[in-house]
Amino acid sequence: MRLLRILANGWFAPAPAARPAVLRVLVGTYSLVYLWRRRGMLRAVFRTDPALFQPVGVARPLRRPIPARVARALVGATLVANVAFILGWRHRFTGPSFGGLLLWTLSYRNSWSMIYHSDNILVVHALVLGTTPSADAYSLDALARRGAANGPAATSWQYGWPIRLMNAVTVSTYFVAAVAKLRGPMGRHWMSGEALRRQIAVDGLRKDFLGGQSAPLAVPLYRRPGLLRLLAMGSLAMEALAPAVLLDRRVARAWALNAYLMHVGIYLVMRISFRYQLSGVAFAPFFPVERLVDLVGSVMVRPRR
Repeated sequence: MRLLRILANGWFAPAPAARPAVLRVLVGTYSLVYLWRRRGMLRAVFRTDPALFQPVGVARPLRRPIPARVARALVGATLVANVAFILGWRHRFTGPSFGGLLLWTLSYRNSWSMIYHSDNILVVHALVLGTTPSADAYSLDALARRGAANGPAATSWQYGWPIRLMNAVTVSTYFVAAVAKLRGPMGRHWMSGEALRRQIAVDGLRKDFLGGQSAPLAVPLYRRPGLLRLLAMGSLAMEALAPAVLLDRRVARAWALNAYLMHVGIYLVMRISFRYQLSGVAFAPFFPVERLVDLVGSVMVRPRR
């Protein structure tokens, strides 16, 4: 019972309304930039040979692609809902609509090529924020309710548990990655670093032969199997123990920082970009991001000397 009480108190610990509000703006802004820059690519994807269509996610029930004009219209609707999500306008309706449209858009896009698993965290974060009260501060809704100042509202448990859920989703994806490694052909021998060494070699050769640019640290790291062994053991431990970090806030923040640095390392070694993670937004729910507003405000009103 004591353990259940601790878990309940941790899961439903109060948080200021400003925290999910700032997360709403961060996640929404990242999504808007991500989709806007890929408009041309999406239009080209929708005109791809239907024989290559292999539906995944919520698009899985489809037997054939939808008309390209309908797909383009849905992307446009996603962008419109995305803007409303950022502004916090009629969030009770536009929030879930944005989450659902983003889920559809990225599922449909992934149905035409390789599956970008890094999109999963972004979509679930958007769904959590879109279906919970993340527009009770710093939003048009909050401005309309109060009729004046649009500052942060009260502190409550209802603003805290969605953030815990976002963090739980994040750590779960890393835990699944650890399980996949241990259940793969190499099993626990993945920690030897040999699989990582082979991956670096294959990635570097592919980029060299196909005209890509190899990563600056690929060759130096490939020549150090001992260091690769330590990196493999460390990354696997970080992934396998990820759910446990949720029991302590400070440990969770340290884990988030290390996970971010791991993605920086992956980019430097193989130039594989996990964009949502590298932006830092994926790990923002682990931190008191509402302080960013105070920091920006203090900088803007700082008197000139």
